[in-house]
Amino acid sequence: MAQIDLRDVCKTLSESSGIFGGGRRSTVAIRDLTLRVPDGQTMVVLGPSGCGKTTLLKLIAGLLQPDSGDVLFNDADMKAVSPGERRIGMVFQNYALYPNLVSRTNVRSYFLFRKKTAALDALARAKFERTSALMGVELAYLLDRKPTTLSGGEKQRVALGRCITRDAAVFLVDEPFANLDQTLREKYRVNLKRLLKQFKITTVYVTHDHHEALLLADILAVMDRGRIEQVGAPREIYDAPKNTFVAAFLNISPGAPPISLIDGHRMPNRETLAQMWVGVRPEDVEVSREPRADGLQGTIAESITLPPRDTTFLTISIGEREVHAQTACGGDHRTGDPVWLTFKRYHVFDKTSGVRLRSHDGGDDDLVAPDSDVHLG
Repeated sequence: MAQIDLRDVCKTLSESSGIFGGGRRSTVAIRDLTLRVPDGQTMVVLGPSGCGKTTLLKLIAGLLQPDSGDVLFNDADMKAVSPGERRIGMVFQNYALYPNLVSRTNVRSYFLFRKKTAALDALARAKFERTSALMGVELAYLLDRKPTTLSGGEKQRVALGRCITRDAAVFLVDEPFANLDQTLREKYRVNLKRLLKQFKITTVYVTHDHHEALLLADILAVMDRGRIEQVGAPREIYDAPKNTFVAAFLNISPGAPPISLIDGHRMPNRETLAQMWVGVRPEDVEVSREPRADGLQGTIAESITLPPRDTTFLTISIGEREVHAQTACGGDHRTGDPVWLTFKRYHVFDKTSGVRLRSHDGGDDDLVAPDSDVHLG
């Protein structure tokens, strides 16, 4: 097992590195990044494409060396440790299987290119049997087939089996389900979650899919433009986002945007919020057809009903902005109708920096600041 620490890590990827094609300028991929991955836990790094997630994995693996800063495993500096000596198992989006070898040999490939000894052969057999037992029928019927005959989901299982057989101290996983259809993605996410819980191996999993992140993460790190914006349990980050980027990127309520931002001067206490954004989640918006002195008046612009979830999502125009509300099915909500909105909970963000200043929770005037130990919800 291993605890991973990255301390003040910077990495600039240039044209000469071969990472990018010709004609593109040097790009700073990682900037002053400090991050701790606790021993035995799964950290999901969530961020948009191009934010540096894969570069982060390569720095941990030793496939790239940082320009500055340190990568440590259990407080040991990895600068002079080669990728092969770091006990890392990697699962890539393209699976990286040997096309001329059957799955059985691919799963055992860690041992394939090492000097043959009786002890190594015994270890390889033991690791393979353990992997086969753990993955069961999900792997068994693939073992005598080559990768060219496998589907994307089947290749993913073989790649994962290889990773487990490697007996790694660290798993590094790079969006392995991106090429699968929705049904297979859901199935294999659950399978992977079960395996990671079983092994308790330190894992860094990168994705741009927030639903995948919420399912797999013990700890979530939200990343943007080469920086880690916020680290914590998924619910903690959702309830107390550090800034507008984090608030708008993490969504636990599919069907509507994760947060609506409106000008603070439209709030009933507009004097104290005039230079701020007010952010509200769809589930925290209460919609009334009757005028309310403490409410914001708006007009229904759109209504979408999702019968399987017994939910209706409303888009409500307030001035030049829109507020999205999640309500139970059955309400008589028609486009063009006036409504009044009140918020069960909302966040206050600085308009210039986007940083969350405080959060209003409940029906009183209690304001929770970003550095408070209090978590909403």
